[in-house]
Amino acid sequence: MNAAEFKPLNIAVLTVSDTRGEAEDVSGKQLVDALSTAGHNNIEKAIVKDDMYAIRAIVSRWIADPNVDAVLSTGGTGITGRDGTPEAVAPLLAKQIDGFGELFRALSYEEIKTSSLQSRALAGVANATFIFVLPGSSGACRLAWEKLIVEQLDNRTRPCNLVMLMPRLNEQ
Repeated sequence: MNAAEFKPLNIAVLTVSDTRGEAEDVSGKQLVDALSTAGHNNIEKAIVKDDMYAIRAIVSRWIADPNVDAVLSTGGTGITGRDGTPEAVAPLLAKQIDGFGELFRALSYEEIKTSSLQSRALAGVANATFIFVLPGSSGACRLAWEKLIVEQLDNRTRPCNLVMLMPRLNEQ
């Protein structure tokens, strides 16, 4: 990190769950707390059932909003019949950031061993908005935030970070 001034981002948080309400949403609250502690702004938080079209509607609205810099979603990344967040979000992405999922699973392996292969975490960019699709467990959200996302959403991280690319994301 260098001495550049920190640039706070506007980040929306989405919890995908068929069973959790606001009171039970540990992972969503954890992400809001983490991004706020880092100096970013949580501009909206929502909970939605694991329904492809409901997920797409919210994420699409945030992608279209020029005031949203990033979206963090938690939940729906497993392999059961109801887990559909990756399928809902992937078609919305202009570009996928493959390294995010790869690194997440490698780091996750250190903590949960071969169970990490069940994660379909992914990240990408759409309309100059970064989107991170995380598992629903609070441990997975902590890992993703602390080991990957916090540094990449900090303009002071060197040699490079996602924030420094923001002015060029919509280049033609």
